[in-house]
Parts: sequence; structure tokens; C-alpha cells
Amino acid sequence: MKRIAFVETEADEQEWLAANLRDCELRFASSLEAGVDDAEVVSVFLNSPIDLAFLDAHPALELITTRSTTFDHIDVAECARRGVVACNVPTYGEYTVAEHTFALILGLARRLREAMDSGKSSAFSYENVRGTELRGKTLGIVGAGRVGQHVIRMARAFELRVIVDDVERQPGLAAALDFEYVEFDDLLARSDIISLHAALTPANYHLFNRDTFAKCRRGALIVNTARGRLIDTDALREALDSGIVAGAGLDVLEDERVMRREPSKIIRDQIVEHLHANFAPRELRPADNTRVQELQTLVQNHQLLTRPNVLFTPHIAFNSAEAIERILQTTVDNIRAFVAGAPINVLSASDTMRG
Repeated sequence: MKRIAFVETEADEQEWLAANLRDCELRFASSLEAGVDDAEVVSVFLNSPIDLAFLDAHPALELITTRSTTFDHIDVAECARRGVVACNVPTYGEYTVAEHTFALILGLARRLREAMDSGKSSAFSYENVRGTELRGKTLGIVGAGRVGQHVIRMARAFELRVIVDDVERQPGLAAALDFEYVEFDDLLARSDIISLHAALTPANYHLFNRDTFAKCRRGALIVNTARGRLIDTDALREALDSGIVAGAGLDVLEDERVMRREPSKIIRDQIVEHLHANFAPRELRPADNTRVQELQTLVQNHQLLTRPNVLFTPHIAFNSAEAIERILQTTVDNIRAFVAGAPINVLSASDTMRG
């Protein structure tokens, strides 16, 4: 009987897992720091980093199974070196995330946040909440993997022209879905709307920065349901200030804590943690410049979300009842296959992901 710890699960998920893994010893923890000490199998989500320190502290660990397609929160190479199997859920939410992407696109195009806030003002004006049609506009897709392809299919129904930048080009796919492959700079210059569906890799960290925003078509909308660190937060804020970007639809941020908690509370907790750290040996204290940088990012993210032309959701693009059930079923399949000696959906350090 394997000792299995699930991190970042909610009550309904715990009930489902308990019913489908009756023959295993299950425990449910709010974080990696609580309740996973002697676990042989750990199932995590995006906010639980599996790094060198965690692996050092958990020598009994045999399997890491993340309930996500994305796995940049796992040191896959170090897991492999130690003989710890790491696996993911290769596909579960392409329909769900694509639909949410269009919810954000439509929300920006019709200025829904500003329209909802207009009732708080004594002077209503149609001009101040006037939207724009999607028909005839150009949608630029960065990353035409599973999610990106579904967004393209939906775009055709809205009579959008679609152009795509992707590391892998499939001429047959372009013909079947009626889109055009272009170079990245061409996509920036031509797109009225840009939607991100690329994985986060060292090569595309801050893919959207001051230089790339400067190449965008003025007044473009940008939507990100992929990974927060694809966009330099400060550069996006400046692009919104200058009008280069007319609006942003964000389901992800570089620091997503501000989507769920007031920044003042987060900063207070950081201060308390810093005070406690000062009583630890100097070699164990976090570097001051790292902490300052984290706080700066936190404040920048909060400032971004308060803007009327920024429509945001707290990393919920994946969160449909159907997608969650697919995630849980694949996670159970991963665990059972591993216990049977024939692991599936195994990750390797050379793996890359596309949205």
C-alpha cells in the first residue's frame, strides 16, 4: 500500500480521490510543508515547487504526479537523476481554456469591466463604454498547440483572420484550420488581438517586454491564459499607459497572489517572515535583493489589476467541472500505472510543452 499525499486539493476533489483510491493510504495537505514527510507518492499542482531542497528532504519519494500539463514547477532532471518518476496530465483542458480565452477576448472587446463599473458613476456615457466588433479583425496566436488550435477554430466562427507564430510549423494544419504562419515580429505588427498559448521556457521568459510591445500594432488587445512570466509586468503597464496596448485579459500573472489576497496582507506576512529570518544564521536568510524584487513584482501586479482596461481572472481558465474530472482521472491512472510497474505520461528533462 503506497503512502500518497495530495497537495492543493479541495473538498470535492478529496472525496473523489478517496473513492477512487480506496486501496491506498491517502493524506491531503494544504502545502508541501505539511503532511507529506514520508510520502512515497506526491501529487501537486502549479503552486507546489518540486526542487532540489524538497527532494533532499523526502528520500522516500518515488513518484511525483502533477495535476497539470505544465511542469515547469518540477525539477524533472533532478527527479530523473534520483530515480524519482515524474509525470503529468498531458491533456485535459484545451476546450475549457480556449473557451475562457474567448470570454476574456469578448470581455475586452466589449469593455465589460468598464461597463460594469459605469453604474458607480453619476454620469453615464455610451462613448466611455463603446466596444468593438471582432469580425474582420486579426487574431495573432502565439503557440498553436492543443489550446491554440481550439482558439483558432472558435475564431473562425467570429470571422476573425488568424495568424500564428509557433516553433513547430505544420502546413497541413494551417490549411485545415485556415490560418497563416508568420514570423513573431510580423504577428506583433499585424495583430489587433494577441493571445498567448505558449509554454514557459528559458527562451521565452518575458517574451513580451518593452522591445516587443514597441513592435505591436497600436491599440492591440493582449490575452494571456498560458503562463504569467511570458509577460514582463512592468512593460505591460507601460504599454497600457502609452496606448500601445488598449486592454489586457489576464488569467495568469508573474505573482498570482494578488489575484486572491490583498497585497497589504501579503506584504505584512513578508515583513513578519523577514523579521523571523533575522534570527536565523546568516547563511539561511533570504537575500535582501531577492525579497525586494519579489515585493516590487507584487506591487506592480496589483497596480496592473486595478486598471479599468485590464480584465483578470484568478488563474481559473482550466477550472470547469469536466476538466477537473479529466485531471483527477488521469492522475489516478498515473498512480495505478506506476504501482503496476508500467508508468505512463512520464516526463523527461528534454520535454517541452505547447499550450
